[in-house]
This record gives sequence, C-alpha cells and structure tokens, in this order.
Amino acid sequence: MFDRFGNMDTCEEINELAANLLKEGDKDSIKALAEENGIDEEVAEMFINGELEVLCDPDTAAWGKLEVESKELKVVEIMKDWVDYLKAVCEEDPEMAKAVRNSKKSLKGMIAALLQWSFKNSYDVDKEIMKAAGVSASRCSLGIPGMGTAKKLIRQYYKEGV
Repeated sequence: MFDRFGNMDTCEEINELAANLLKEGDKDSIKALAEENGIDEEVAEMFINGELEVLCDPDTAAWGKLEVESKELKVVEIMKDWVDYLKAVCEEDPEMAKAVRNSKKSLKGMIAALLQWSFKNSYDVDKEIMKAAGVSASRCSLGIPGMGTAKKLIRQYYKEGV
C-alpha cells in the first residue's frame, strides 16, 4: 500500500506528480499512481488523453485512499458501514476529504479508535438474550457503538490534530 509513490497528503501532491509524469510521457507510471491511490484506470486514461485537467480532486483522492485501505484491511460488515459513512461525509465536507487524505491518518487508526471506545464502553448482555441466541457462555459483553456515536468518533479521529 503506497509503496511506489508514498502516502501523499493532498490531491494537489498527486496531481503535481501526475502532471510531471505526463510531461515526461510516462503513461505507465500515471496508471500505477492512479492504482496505488485507488483512482479508476478509466480516470487515469482520461487524464492521459487530456480529457481531464487533473487526475483527482479532494473527494476522489479521499475515496481512493479509503478504497485502498479497505482492501488492505479486508473491511466487512459494520466496518464497511463506517467507511461508507465516511465516504458520504467526504462528499459533503471538503475539509473531511482533506483530513482523510492526510498521511498521518488512516482507516486502521479510525477503526482502532472505534474499537478502543468499544472496549471501554462494553456492557453485559442479559442472560435471557444469551439464552435466546444459544450462547452458553457464563458471560457475554457487547460494545459496538451506535451509529450516532460512531459518526462522532469518526469525525473526531480525522479532524483532531490535522
């Protein structure tokens, strides 16, 4: 992940590198840059062909980073819901898109922040619920944040220290 070109902080950095590669005629590197940053190959082709002035904007740079990180982490279920929420926020809030792209922030860090909250705020599940679920353990706890709390934690994680 981000092995060839590095984890760039902004879409401007990506676009500057893409423009320099285009000047050099290095189309393969532009495609590799796009792939490494989760940008569709079709978009890279359009940029190479002069149909687009830039390879990405803040939204696509953020979405691309989230796609690359999601694949690396094998994000599923509730974590995928969190990523989908974050993508929607990036579309609505340019500052969040910039914060997501920040190389000091990562999807792994965001999920870790949610997991930390989960462990600190877990509660015992009622014995009757355990019985209905067929759980025979002597104790069961749950600590998944509700969507309202998760949204707050996600925004805090990306916006703090940026």
